[in-house]
Amino acid sequence: MINLRYTLRLLLPPALALLFVLLNPFALPAEVCKTLGVMAWMLAWWLMESVPMPVTALLPIVLFPLLGITSMEETCKPYGDKFIFLFLGGFILALALEKTALHRRFSLNLVLRTGTRPNQIILGFMLSAYIISMWISNTATTLMMFPIALAVSELFNIGQESHPRPAQNFRILLFLGIAYASSIGGMATLIGTPPNAAAAGILSETFKRPVGFAEFMTYGLPFSLILLLLSYFVLTRWIFPTHFETQHKSADFIHQSLRELGPTDRSSRVVLWVFALAILLWLSEGSIRQIWPSSQISDVWIAMAAGISLFLLPGNNDKPVLEWPDTQRLPWGILLMFGGGLALAQAFKTSGTLQMLIEALQGLQHIPLASFMIILSAVGILLTAFMSNLAMVTLFVPVVAMLAQERGVDPLLFALPVTLSASCDFMFPMSTPPNAIAFSSGYIKSTHMLRAGLVLNLLSFLLLMGLIAVSLGL
Repeated sequence: MINLRYTLRLLLPPALALLFVLLNPFALPAEVCKTLGVMAWMLAWWLMESVPMPVTALLPIVLFPLLGITSMEETCKPYGDKFIFLFLGGFILALALEKTALHRRFSLNLVLRTGTRPNQIILGFMLSAYIISMWISNTATTLMMFPIALAVSELFNIGQESHPRPAQNFRILLFLGIAYASSIGGMATLIGTPPNAAAAGILSETFKRPVGFAEFMTYGLPFSLILLLLSYFVLTRWIFPTHFETQHKSADFIHQSLRELGPTDRSSRVVLWVFALAILLWLSEGSIRQIWPSSQISDVWIAMAAGISLFLLPGNNDKPVLEWPDTQRLPWGILLMFGGGLALAQAFKTSGTLQMLIEALQGLQHIPLASFMIILSAVGILLTAFMSNLAMVTLFVPVVAMLAQERGVDPLLFALPVTLSASCDFMFPMSTPPNAIAFSSGYIKSTHMLRAGLVLNLLSFLLLMGLIAVSLGL
């Protein structure tokens, strides 16, 4: 029996895209019309998830040469872009952290040191999720923290009888805090979340504006850290207050979990040293270039050198820390989505679609610069609630970067609010994988997430305005 709903989701977008190209209702240049048709097709499949999102990202390879938008060689180049290898190196490092359980060991130690009172435990989990998600995916971070949080939440049955509402709030906050902190931590670094690297790739390849690891962190780290701390205080002091004392069961559980992990083994130490060296080189890459101008060391080189070294350096039992079968767990689909997004951004420029959009938006050029960037931030936060954050950055960053060039402004200044706003979606369970995981705990209702998310979205917007003011020197 034919599934009518699935069939419509699968066939309607390409049919409408074809109809748009054939009829060209707005009398657009042929290449612009074709590019917009493909964009609408990809966007619809991404939104409805008619097919796996990485498969949608491969459409340009088939459609662009066929429609004469770009050649096969030009279309395929973005799928091997250097920023894809930056993320690949980051994925390999994250894989080694997970294999050696270093991320779990770190989170347990941090939670233990922040204290065992309810709010202290919340802070410990949020800080752990924030720091870990700077380097590995927010989804993997949330999944890793989830079983620890479940076990800790069960230790608070004692507060259920004497403090029913605060005990309930604690459980809500535990899972919401992890989800939100995982999303916020991804904003801090280029490899923290796919939209960051995608935006950097678009700026570098399409607009010849390179964005380094350290440069991005100068904006992303302060913004995300302030947002994390504000979120913690707003959630624990205002939205879901948790004022009750606990016994030491949570500390006992964490100590037991650390004992189960055992002493740090050789593989863990190797990964720790490689990871620390990679971070040090990423942060000092600009200084290295100043001292050694001809140096070929770059963010991508560092990521790939660190990743490759983990297949060479001996760990436990004199075997390499990572072996090729371990790469089966790498999210290869994300890399394809990067390529598809960059190919679409390139087609936007070469087909004249970007220039046409800029001409259509000429009326906005008279808006004061600060006001214009605030509008961009608001639109970014709104769009990311209804579509994939990677898709939003892929479609929106080229437009705002071109607008920046038209104004004679550094494209990064326009791209930053849009890129960071892509991770500011805290309101709905389906908005991000961390939100969905938190919702699956059974302790959180959609109204809880809406209530907290609305406030955090507003906080994000206010912080983006602050970031804009600082970047413009206001």
